[in-house]
Amino acid sequence: MRILIITTGSRGDVAPFTGLGRRLVDAGHQVAVAAHPTFETLIESCGLEYRPLPGDPKELILARARATSPEETRALMTAFVDGIADGVADAAAGGADLLLTAFAPSPLALTAGQAHGVPVLGTYLTPAFATREFPFPGPGGGVDLGSEGNLASGRERLRSAERLFSGAVARLRERLGLPGTAAPEALGHTRPVVHGYSPQLAPRPVDWPAPVEVAGFWWPARPLGWQPPADLVDFLQAGPAPVFIGFGSMAPEEGERLGELVTAAVRQTGVRAVVQAGWAGLAAAGDGVLSIGDVPHDWLFPRTAAAVHHAGAGTTGAALRAGVPAVPVPVMADQPFWAARLHGLGLAPEPVPFADLTAERLAAAITAALAEPLRRRAAAVARLVAVEDGAGAVLDHIDRLSS
Repeated sequence: MRILIITTGSRGDVAPFTGLGRRLVDAGHQVAVAAHPTFETLIESCGLEYRPLPGDPKELILARARATSPEETRALMTAFVDGIADGVADAAAGGADLLLTAFAPSPLALTAGQAHGVPVLGTYLTPAFATREFPFPGPGGGVDLGSEGNLASGRERLRSAERLFSGAVARLRERLGLPGTAAPEALGHTRPVVHGYSPQLAPRPVDWPAPVEVAGFWWPARPLGWQPPADLVDFLQAGPAPVFIGFGSMAPEEGERLGELVTAAVRQTGVRAVVQAGWAGLAAAGDGVLSIGDVPHDWLFPRTAAAVHHAGAGTTGAALRAGVPAVPVPVMADQPFWAARLHGLGLAPEPVPFADLTAERLAAAITAALAEPLRRRAAAVARLVAVEDGAGAVLDHIDRLSS
C-alpha cells in the first residue's frame, strides 16, 4: 500500500513519524512523509520518501514573537495554513492509497482524502478530543479546570482551531473540485484516530468517542548508518552519568542568554552536563560540560541521570522510555500539559515555566530530579512503556483497511 504521512510543525512534530514510517516500510508498505523543507534531510536519512509542505516553522515562531497585536498573529497563522493547504494538495496528487495525518493538518488531509477517494487515519501525538478528565493541551493546558471546565475549554479550543483552518479548507475544496465550502469534518472529530503517546502518561478518557484510541508512542528512527560522535562517547565514559539539557525547537535566537543561565545552573549543582544546541543554538561552558548537536534521544537518554527539556510530546516520551527523571521547562502549545502530567505522576519536580527560568530555579529543579524517589518512579514507568506498541496499533488499522 502507498501511504502518505502528513505532518506540520517543529522537529518534535515530525521525528516520531520517521519511526512510524520505518515500521510501515518494514511491513511492506511504500511510505512518503509530507513536511516542511527543513526536515527533508531528516526524513530521507531515515530511508523515507520526502514530499514538501511550504513554510518554515522556526521563522513562524520568531515572527509570532515579534507580532505586536492579535490581528498580526492571526494573519501570520492564516498565511502559514494557506501555504500548507497548497502543499497538502500537491503531496496527495503524488499518489497514495492511504493518508495518515497529524492533528494540526487533519482538516486539509481529510479534504485531500475526499478529493482523491482515499481513506484518512488520524495519527495524533497529543490528546485531540475534549474531555472532562483533564485539560485540553494548549495555552494554560497544565491547569485542571474541573470536569465541566475542562470539557468546555477543550471544545472552545477545537472551535478556535476550526476557525483558523476554515478559509484554507474552503479554498482547498475549490481547488480540488469538491462541492460546497464547508469542511468535510470538524477538526478534532476525525475517525478513526490513533494517539501515539503512552496511556501511562495520559490514559484514554472514558468520555472520548469511538473509534479513538491511545496506543503508545511511536519512536523516532535513527538515520541510517548513524554512529555517536567520538567526543560524546569519550565524555560519557569519563565520569558519572551527566544531566541532559536541551530545549528542542524552542527559543530560537536565545542561545546566548540560555547558555549563560545553563552554565551557572550546572556550576551551582556540580553535575556533569550534555547540552544540546537545538534551534536556540544553546551552548554551555565549564568543566564537565559538553555541547552537542543532534543526537538521537533513544541512544543518549539512557546514558544520562536526568533530562532537562521543554516537555514536548516526543522528548517527554524519550525520557519516559529511558527511565530517567525529567526537569520540564514548558514554553508553549502542549508543553504545559505534558509538564503537569510528568509532575503529577511523580516523574519530575514541579515544572519551571520557560518565562520564569533562572539559574537558581533550574539548579534547584535539577537537584530535586536527581532524588531517589523520582529515579525509582521513572524506572518503574519505563518498564511499563517498554511493552507498548503504538506503531503496531497503526498497522492493525491499516490491515483492516486493506482487507
